[in-house]
Amino acid sequence: MPKDYELTTTGSRVDEKGNKFINVKGVRWFTNIDYEERYEDLILYKKYIPEEFPKYENFDAINIDKTKDIPVDYDGLMGVPITFVDKYNPNQFDIIGIGISSSGLEIGIEPYKPEHKKYRKEIQKRGAVDGDLYFYIDGEVVVPYRRIIIKRKN
Repeated sequence: MPKDYELTTTGSRVDEKGNKFINVKGVRWFTNIDYEERYEDLILYKKYIPEEFPKYENFDAINIDKTKDIPVDYDGLMGVPITFVDKYNPNQFDIIGIGISSSGLEIGIEPYKPEHKKYRKEIQKRGAVDGDLYFYIDGEVVVPYRRIIIKRKN
């Protein structure tokens, strides 16, 4: 940002040389250039409690709603929000794939069972795309917004 620009947004910062930066919500830059922060471990603190992490009906993995809630003691497959990519350390996790439509089918996510697809379309009035992850909460089919499937490295 120009030197005379007043920083008023959340996430604005000034580096040690006086350069001004702002974060633009919803915009991500990805690079194949290596940088030190990429290898910082995501600090995990939450314990795995099965009741807090629903298992998908059509894939052997658990659902994680927030990256900060990845259990420290779970070694199976996990579906995490797409914002996980901001914190991804290739030495800590493997990315298996993405749990949506044909990309989901490619990594082994099962198609909807006919009764779930019917419920999703007729009762919930929503789409039911084979390859999307889904689970049940209180008898209702829940389809989380796009999930990245990851596995902890040991």
